[in-house]
Amino acid sequence: MFAVIKTGGKQYRVAAEDVITVATIAGEPGSAITFDQVLMVTNESGTQVGAPIVAGVSVTGTVVEHTRGDKVIAFKKRRRQNSRRKRGHRQDYTVVRITEILAGGGKPRSEATETHQEPAPAAAPAAPAA
Repeated sequence: MFAVIKTGGKQYRVAAEDVITVATIAGEPGSAITFDQVLMVTNESGTQVGAPIVAGVSVTGTVVEHTRGDKVIAFKKRRRQNSRRKRGHRQDYTVVRITEILAGGGKPRSEATETHQEPAPAAAPAAPAA
């Protein structure tokens, strides 16, 4: 059984006991987390594809650690003008161990779970009434 979840603007194919590295998620190491945006789930009965998400399915996991990625260096040089710019960046990541895929609105095994929800896109301001 596996599922495709969306978090941090990216999609991940996960199964039970997988360890994935995602964009930073709030939570202490050892705490449980629930991903509600499940785009697809496959099990013995077949495949369910959401439009855009599958209703009643969630994926639970445990935060393993917070880490940082490799350093990326952006170096810009304009030749013959004595102009150089060096800038470094390290991305923050969270390592998550997937514990289970809950289909049919099941409850997670652990009691203390935090629900991770992507922020809703900002609504456009309403036009003034004439």
